[in-house]
Amino acid sequence: MARTKLGTRSPLMEAAVGFALGAVGGSILGATEDPVEKTLLLMTAAGPLKPVVDEVRTVGALGLGSLIGASALTTAMTAAVAGVILAAAVASVFVGTHSCGTSHKDSVTLWASAGLAGAFGTTLSGATLGASIEWIVNNYSMVGLLWALSIFTVLKPPLHFAFKLLWKQGEACCTLRSKDWDSRRKHTEIIESEQRQRVALQIEQRILTLEKGGSGTEDTTTWVTERRQREEMERRKTENEEAEMEQRTMQDWINTAVVKYVDFLAFSGIPMTVVAIVTTGFGVFGYGGHQSVFIVLLALVAGITYLLLKSPDFKFWMLIGCMGMLATFVIAMLTLHAGQVVLTTAMKMRAAGQNHSRQNISTRMNRQSSLEALNAAFFAAKLCELALGAAVGGPLVRRGAGEVKVVVGGALVAGGLLVGVELLAPVLGEGGKAGALLGVVGVAGVSVGAAAAVAGRWSSWPGTLGTAAGLVIGALAMGKWHIVNIGLQVPVAYVFAMTNPF
Repeated sequence: MARTKLGTRSPLMEAAVGFALGAVGGSILGATEDPVEKTLLLMTAAGPLKPVVDEVRTVGALGLGSLIGASALTTAMTAAVAGVILAAAVASVFVGTHSCGTSHKDSVTLWASAGLAGAFGTTLSGATLGASIEWIVNNYSMVGLLWALSIFTVLKPPLHFAFKLLWKQGEACCTLRSKDWDSRRKHTEIIESEQRQRVALQIEQRILTLEKGGSGTEDTTTWVTERRQREEMERRKTENEEAEMEQRTMQDWINTAVVKYVDFLAFSGIPMTVVAIVTTGFGVFGYGGHQSVFIVLLALVAGITYLLLKSPDFKFWMLIGCMGMLATFVIAMLTLHAGQVVLTTAMKMRAAGQNHSRQNISTRMNRQSSLEALNAAFFAAKLCELALGAAVGGPLVRRGAGEVKVVVGGALVAGGLLVGVELLAPVLGEGGKAGALLGVVGVAGVSVGAAAAVAGRWSSWPGTLGTAAGLVIGALAMGKWHIVNIGLQVPVAYVFAMTNPF
């Protein structure tokens, strides 16, 4: 793939600037590690974990893992898309209602307002969904969560079409701005016509003066003035045409992004919800760990994946839907495996003469399965949120939004949200705080994705390597050297930053 140049700096300067930008993006990613880990520890404490442990007997280990995994991934996806849509709405209103005398692409106000709206929407949506899941589990058990997830999934396609209609209406209101362009164009044409008539009259007068024997030198000042006015008019006309074209291009880009992400929100959760329903159903009827369940699940996952990947009109939501479904399946397997490990250990201890009651073994199995389900689901949701954030930050940099604005702005906003979530932790509760932190990770992912995109746009390899080094070192240093977590997150962010979901 051809490397696009970013500036004309020397290789050493590119490496220095790239390292600084990478360090900013990596640092905010690492700064989220400790709060997320502490929140997860609180969620897996004895008190909050008890309702989950009690439900293992009802839905089985497979059902528990798939249900928690699907719910966590749905929260992450919904929060990310809510932020993108809110940011797009703010940007659309800004583009449609502001004067185009200045470039929208370089407008700090545009990107700042859209970025803040997106970050706030992502965090608030995550907190709301996290608190809702916690409330449903505590009051209506895992079966209630299954019903809520199913109803939410069923309602999203109709809401998707309703939102598209509303967006078209809003777009029509914003395009009323085109009447301003028409009136401005007509006004310019009238002025040009008047000037042409005035110049034609002056030419006739000068010809008559020359025919009468005059010199015509007294009109020199008038001709200079007319020429300046004509040049100024041509300049304004060119600027207006460029601004109009830029406004329409940006509005089309925003509309395309909204359509893609609304489709993603409406349909991407269907595959993993189907997996959760099937596995939970087996668990409710007492077949949660039966070998035949694996065959059914594998056939189901393989069939859905094949149908989506073979679609002639392959879309972004299909890719994320397949990934979410596979992640849900893996979380279910890990949950079942955790309980099996406890059982195997107990059998080895019994063979060594250390007997444990069946009730004690069952309790330990349920607890270990619950811990594994929460840990795996939360990590998968964090990766999903980070990836979706990077899928926004990378295209923004390639679009020309400004690498410094996206990397540094995203990091500052994520840092502010991180402080705000910590201050509001008593109000949010464990579930609300966990969802809000997922939103913060998504905002940090915008900065990380932008830094990853910058690494690929330098004109020399020192700039690329410097940016990558800054990203990794910043993430490890601020993340307290969690090498495994950071080592998984950075490549995922890079891959999604290089994609183009629009």
